[in-house]
Amino acid sequence: MSDANSATSGVAGRYASALFELADNARALDQVAQDLASFRRLLDESADLARLIASPVIGREVQGKALLAVLDAAGIAGLTRNFVGTVAANGRARELPAMAAAFLAELARRRGETTATVTTAVPLSDAQLRQLTDTLRGVLGGARVSIDAHVNPDILGGLVVKVGSRLFDSSIRSKLQRLQLVMKGVA
Repeated sequence: MSDANSATSGVAGRYASALFELADNARALDQVAQDLASFRRLLDESADLARLIASPVIGREVQGKALLAVLDAAGIAGLTRNFVGTVAANGRARELPAMAAAFLAELARRRGETTATVTTAVPLSDAQLRQLTDTLRGVLGGARVSIDAHVNPDILGGLVVKVGSRLFDSSIRSKLQRLQLVMKGVA
């Protein structure tokens, strides 16, 4: 299956395609993309929120109300808020991160942007994201770059960047693993 089709396959892809069509018709693609990026940042920064959407024990109604309260507090309204409410009411809240990723990937593809998946130990500031975007644009020969940022404290520090099939791993965890292998070879 090709990368273009993999983003729109499965339940998450179908929901993302529906949201994309609604946002396109409402001329709200940029707003929805910004809202989904903010929502993903909230998920990365809050283990409690991630547990809320992943929990099979929490009922749809409670899950939906809690998600809508979080969105209201974050200033996410309109089409994105309605979409998240519908997804939660349909019992698909655990698929929200994949839906957001599929939506953003489709938007980037249609705009001719290259998507770089970036994993860091701590969230990047807006200035750091801009600097990273500029650096990647230079590395990729001036291509438009869209960053899909993730937080994973397990990498300890540094960052892992994946662009297409290329992987740039400058995480502290990888450096420690390489050092451990070298030290085993010496002993």
